[in-house]
Parts: sequence; structure tokens; C-alpha cells
Amino acid sequence: MPVICPSVMAASEEQYNKQMERIAHFAQRIQIDLTDGHFAEPRTVAADKAWWPAGVKADIHIMHKDPEHAARVVAKHKPHMIIVHAEAEGSFEAFAHFCREHHIKVGVALLQKTSPEHIIPALHLVDHVLIFAGELGHHAGHADLNQLEKVEYLKHHKPDLEIGWDGGINDQNISQLAFAGVDVFNVGGFIQKAENPEKAYIALERIADETGET
Repeated sequence: MPVICPSVMAASEEQYNKQMERIAHFAQRIQIDLTDGHFAEPRTVAADKAWWPAGVKADIHIMHKDPEHAARVVAKHKPHMIIVHAEAEGSFEAFAHFCREHHIKVGVALLQKTSPEHIIPALHLVDHVLIFAGELGHHAGHADLNQLEKVEYLKHHKPDLEIGWDGGINDQNISQLAFAGVDVFNVGGFIQKAENPEKAYIALERIADETGET
């Protein structure tokens, strides 16, 4: 079943709390975006300030040049998954084993320029690949649908792999993403900037569900 996953990306604790409050009462799974101001600008709240409501699955998307420290900090709070970038520094294998030891799912994100072939040697360690098709550090970016080629390639190599999409999702393109095989839709601006976030969430969920049934 398609999963609509609202995202939180905030430069201050006040913004973070406000964004979380806008989605916490209806979202079952959320994505928390953390940036370091170097790999991705601007800098968001620090990893030790990340929180989420009890009972909600939290995917932590770490957009850091060196994600090890942030991963260790958020792991203490038992997120559903931690996602690091294929383009980041450090040992991905060590990161994956760290997550396994803490019973946390392993995610890897690919920027537009990064070929999925880059991660094939480590694909057996990965639960989720996030196709990043927007603009680092910003909500409501443009969805580069040319990135959908990566979905087919990755599913061919690992059919049970969960594929996420981050960047520019709205009610005009979600059906195309769902039809192409995207499983998790990480939605920023379309929900966070909506007058009624829950209504926007329900609209996306309905379209994705209907596409999956065809």
C-alpha cells in the first residue's frame, strides 16, 4: 500500500514544533529532515532536538556531509529508519550494521546526479532507497520525473526494496509516481503549506490508493 509520509524540516525549535503539530494528529509515518548547513543548506535543528509523537513511525533523513554523529544521536530514540546519502562521507557498511544492531531500518538517498548503480554492491544491506528529486534543504521543490528511471532499475535488482520519493510531490504528479512503483511519498510543502494539512494528506492518499488499484 502506498504510504504518504509528511516531512518536517525546520531551522529552529519553534518552527520544528509548529510543523510537527500540523501533522502529528493524522500522520502515521513522518520524515524528519536534518541538514548540517554544508552538505545541504540551510542548517536545520540539531539531531538532539529531533522528536516525534509516540506511536508515529519516524524516518530520519540525515543530509550531513558526515552523518555518523547525527545517526548515533537519533538512534537513541529508536526511529523507524535512518536515511543517509550515498554521496556522504564515512562507511555505509558500518552505518548499516549499526542500524541493524539497534533494530532500525537502513535507508540510503540518491541525489539526481547519482546513478543507482553506485549502491548495487551494498543493496543487500538496504531496506529503503530514497530517490531525491527536489532541492536540498527546501520544501515544495520541483519534481524531476526523469528520476523515475531509477525506480525500475532498483526494483529489478531487488524486487522487495521499498522506494521513497522526495521532492515536489503534489496532487498533479503523485499518480505518475505511484504508477512507476514508488512506495513511500515524502511530502513537504504540499502538506505543510496547505491551509488544511490533513485535507491535503487525505487527497494524496486517495489518489495514490486509486492508482495502486488500477
